[in-house]
Amino acid sequence: MTFSAHSLLRPLRWSERALDATIAPVVFTAMAALIGVITLQIVSRVFFTAVGWTEEVARFLLVWITFLAATLAFRRGRHIAVTFVVDALPGLPRRLARIAALLVSLGFLLGLVTIGWEYMQVQSFQKSASLRLSMTWVYAVIPLSAAIMAWYALVDIAGLALGDDPVPHADDEEQP
Repeated sequence: MTFSAHSLLRPLRWSERALDATIAPVVFTAMAALIGVITLQIVSRVFFTAVGWTEEVARFLLVWITFLAATLAFRRGRHIAVTFVVDALPGLPRRLARIAALLVSLGFLLGLVTIGWEYMQVQSFQKSASLRLSMTWVYAVIPLSAAIMAWYALVDIAGLALGDDPVPHADDEEQP
């Protein structure tokens, strides 16, 4: 990869790391909150009267955790993939196959952004039973997470097109 291509990719990769660094603690905090809410629910049901809002909060937290954690998995290449054929290809055909797979993923993710946005709007009038929270906030994670994953796919496509081979690693270390 040439110096100019590397300088073009640097801000894109930085944006990926910044998004990742923002989402990871949010997912961790939401997991801790989920554990706390479920513990409260169990203790209150066993020893006292059940706290009504805990089930709803747990459900909403689980939805947000699922979608936000999916963005973390996408960036790290942790979603299910069958890559033995692509991995067996030589240089250029391998890059082209990865670009094609990312373009298919990008199409799906952009469709999910659109459908998620429409679904969020359709549900905007509805309020949750216990908290009276607008369901817009619950469903907002769908287009948000799909847009983040679409950005990650675009950055990977740009990297592959510029000659970089952005195969995610488990430790997610960036090369200087």
